[in-house]
Amino acid sequence: MLEIKNLVTSFGSVIALDGVSFTAQESKITTVIGANGAGKSTLLRTISGLEHPSSGSITWRGKSVVGMRAEDIVRNGIAHVPEGHAVISELTVEENMSMGSLFRRRKFKADVAAAQEEMYELFPRLKERRKQLAGTLSGGERQMLAISRALVSRPKLLLLDEPSLGLAPLVVEQIIDSINFLCRKTGLTVLLVEQNANTALGVADHGVLLSLGKVVADRPAAELRADANLRAAYLGY
Repeated sequence: MLEIKNLVTSFGSVIALDGVSFTAQESKITTVIGANGAGKSTLLRTISGLEHPSSGSITWRGKSVVGMRAEDIVRNGIAHVPEGHAVISELTVEENMSMGSLFRRRKFKADVAAAQEEMYELFPRLKERRKQLAGTLSGGERQMLAISRALVSRPKLLLLDEPSLGLAPLVVEQIIDSINFLCRKTGLTVLLVEQNANTALGVADHGVLLSLGKVVADRPAAELRADANLRAAYLGY
């Protein structure tokens, strides 16, 4: 279980996360939704060690990750896919994917190869383009590659930031369906940050609504999706 308690992350005088507390159950999809500037991406960056909290705790499977180096957080089974389809343009699809398994390659060489093949099965378009430079891929293909690169590290917790950003609806549907499939098949725990609240709540088990760095709702996703007053007040639909 991922447990966040009274988390505060600040940038100078600006408080991006203001006492955030919630839990994400294992083998479930928890979505964090909210408007731009709510603190969603900062939350993921703080969990993955890219930002340092001012106070509060982050515990994964009973172990605190606050103060850990980002690479050690990865070794503890947490993988982060930032927003923006971040891949290394000058490397091929195959080379990009192998970057996600650097710390496992020496000890688990056979499993690394198996993990890469599983990603090609999950996203067949990547297999067709495995020798192609990542910079020549479409936005949807780059997002598939960014997710695959994270997943070849065999994480237990996947932090996924705005996977739908800038993508066509059909591509978004394919990516979300693939993540849902992995969660149900392998027991992967997913913390999904998404501005498209309707899409996120449709696939998630649980939802956390952020507004100006504070949690304003923490409920089963179906309940949040059905709450017309909450949607109108915070999500604009």
